[in-house]
Amino acid sequence: MNRVFSGIQPTGEMHLGNYLGAVRRWVSEAPISPENRSEALYCVVDLHAMTVPYEPVEFAERTRRTAMLLLAAGLDPERCVLFVQSHVSAHTELTWILNCIATYGELRRMTQFKDKGQGQESVSVGLLDYPVLMAADILAYDTTEVPIGDDQRQHLELARDIAIRFNHRFGETLIVPKPTFPEVAARVKDLQNPSAKMSKSANSEAGQILLVDPPSRIAKKIKSAVTDSLAVINYDPINQPGVSNLLEILSAATDRTVEQTALELEG
Repeated sequence: MNRVFSGIQPTGEMHLGNYLGAVRRWVSEAPISPENRSEALYCVVDLHAMTVPYEPVEFAERTRRTAMLLLAAGLDPERCVLFVQSHVSAHTELTWILNCIATYGELRRMTQFKDKGQGQESVSVGLLDYPVLMAADILAYDTTEVPIGDDQRQHLELARDIAIRFNHRFGETLIVPKPTFPEVAARVKDLQNPSAKMSKSANSEAGQILLVDPPSRIAKKIKSAVTDSLAVINYDPINQPGVSNLLEILSAATDRTVEQTALELEG
């Protein structure tokens, strides 16, 4: 049986990057019926969000709000399983077992750990161990496919390595999952800083298009997006990152390739 698993953190408001990079795929790829021999599990990964400081009451409300936004975005409980990570103890239990398989060196080499720990006087063990918890999330359910954004590629590779290592040591037990990536908008960039991905932790909301933004605010943010001084519309992420980001967003929203979109706008 094909089984899909993916998760989203309840940190801040959900934005367009979350929707185009993950949620829209969840909605469209959820199996219509069990006869399809396919299952989809989607998780609000609240334990992952605890690696940064939080206020408990607000944190619980954000978790509920994230689940509500996923339902509002189109996830159908009749076609998939939607749940909260901390409600299933197997996630933390398996994390400890996999901790005994993973190595300190490979966790320290994770790019996100380096980025988030840079400049910090002290870094929590939770931040270091984040990829192992992610591996447990995936491997606990015999997951075969994991739809992810480009920024999670390294973590999924680690999950695969851990599963292979576990099977080599104890026999064929864990399924080694494969990643799937969206063709476009895999990593929607910040509208004000197109060198960085659109993030719920960004300093300014001007760079994010939130799912709860009214149309007038969305239009204002798009019109204020950083582009460049060139008088051409090209898909060139290196030399025209701002324009390329807008092309990816429009292409993903209209189910066209960036080449088709650029050609139409240039004409």
